Amino acid sequence: MQEIEEVIDDKPSKKRIALAVELRNRSLLAFEELRHFNDTGLFKYKHPLIIHHSLRAELVELKKKDPDVFLDQYANARDNIKRYKSFLNNPKRDESKKTLDRENLKKHEARAAVYREVLQEE
Repeated sequence: MQEIEEVIDDKPSKKRIALAVELRNRSLLAFEELRHFNDTGLFKYKHPLIIHHSLRAELVELKKKDPDVFLDQYANARDNIKRYKSFLNNPKRDESKKTLDRENLKKHEARAAVYREVLQEE
């Protein structure tokens, strides 16, 4: 982050500023997670680096307990990915909705990746 701040001071651009803001937000979120863990002994599971740990544990348990529900939920995640890709490819779709669609697509792709990891464990 310090390297980016130095570059921004010399030659600011929208892309570099956006990257710096994103890194700053992630840093603040990481400190918030650590502070909460220090105070309570539990993570909030909000930071992108650890958000999947709670989801992963839930999915491993669900796979053991009820594999049919696990597979149904995985299929739903893949269907959501298809749907949001379709929304993004639709030229008639409003640009403000496409921004939300991109965020939802990322969320469902990350979720599907966790499902794949759990499936590949064995």
